[in-house]
Amino acid sequence: MAKKRYDSKHRLLRTGETERADGYYIYRWTTRDGRRHSCTAATLEALREKEDEIAKDKHDGIRAEAKNVTVNDMYNLWREMKRGLKDNTFQNYCYMYEQFAADEVGKLRIQTLKKSDIKRFYNLLVDERQLKISTVDNVHTVLHQVLTVAVDDGYLRTNVSDNVLKELKQARNLETDKRKALTQAEQDLFLEFLQSEKTPFHHWYTIFAVMLGTGMRVGEVTGLRWCDIDLERGIIDVNHTLVYYNHAENRCYFNVHTPKTKAGTRQIPMLDYVKEAFLQEKQYQEENDIQCKVTIDGYTDFIFVNRFGGVQHQGTLNKAIRRITRECNDALLNKNSNPKVLLPRFSCHSLRHTFTTRLVESGVNIKVVQDVLGHKDVKTTLNIYTDATQELKQREFETLQKKINGQYYEAQRGC
Repeated sequence: MAKKRYDSKHRLLRTGETERADGYYIYRWTTRDGRRHSCTAATLEALREKEDEIAKDKHDGIRAEAKNVTVNDMYNLWREMKRGLKDNTFQNYCYMYEQFAADEVGKLRIQTLKKSDIKRFYNLLVDERQLKISTVDNVHTVLHQVLTVAVDDGYLRTNVSDNVLKELKQARNLETDKRKALTQAEQDLFLEFLQSEKTPFHHWYTIFAVMLGTGMRVGEVTGLRWCDIDLERGIIDVNHTLVYYNHAENRCYFNVHTPKTKAGTRQIPMLDYVKEAFLQEKQYQEENDIQCKVTIDGYTDFIFVNRFGGVQHQGTLNKAIRRITRECNDALLNKNSNPKVLLPRFSCHSLRHTFTTRLVESGVNIKVVQDVLGHKDVKTTLNIYTDATQELKQREFETLQKKINGQYYEAQRGC
């Protein structure tokens, strides 16, 4: 039987407890991996509070070494473990964390991390760094995954980032901006302006017409090769995507990837104006002696290239859209101070949303919409479909109201 031990105040010491000569108390224990650990406190009461925490951690499976592990350490572990993501998605996650989180919340120790630390960090991103909520959303996505690894590996009891972003949005009345589709009038104006020979943007017509007429993602359109389209059958074969990286570490470069999901590999029928756009592009390149001069991961002969024979990317296309919008609206306002239609602010992805809306307005079956867009989950399609049908329903009721009003005034005149 072990001999009982007492401190200088004649209090019975527990197993592992020791009083030092300077009056401080030490608690020593061994974890299941055979490692020895210790902690100190100025009083026996304070030491036993720490012992209770240690006992709770043991019961919950929390690692003893968690006190020395930072969020950045867990991020490095997450990087080593993460599998099943497309390289461009993984690189974007890493960029978001390293750009915004590593020097802030990343330096905090996992053991002391609290929900308030995450809240403070997100508020800093919004208030001081002036980030859009969509960017904060991206940062949250990777940080939440990192902290989930910490929970799964026994460094954290719960994921302290759970619901923090949702609460931030509610408290500040912030929501990610929904991409709006162009109306039919805006779409017609956009294409008509590009088709005009008088504008310096005439050469942009073909790629934007294809995007508006197929709903293809930007990387799918810019990655199209001449061998991917069958002009006789009127079919576009979507089997890869062109990815553009713009990271300080590795500079700017392109890669070709397979679609993210099986649903992304698909065939899209060509509308007449889409087929005409491909023919126009071929003629334009022949007349101006433009040829594809790049090979990316074994892929070459890309359809949409710039005058130097290089491929296009989303940043260039969005920049072109902003210039086109500005010039188009300026031209309209010079003719009429109150034009019926002006182009709104929009991006490449808005053209995909616009295509979807046109399908819905035409009564196309939801499964056909899903297949053409390459959505793996019909819920994604339904979210867009519901938005589009809501707008369509509103317009139909406005038309109905006008008819009712017209009939009422006719009846009043008849009286």
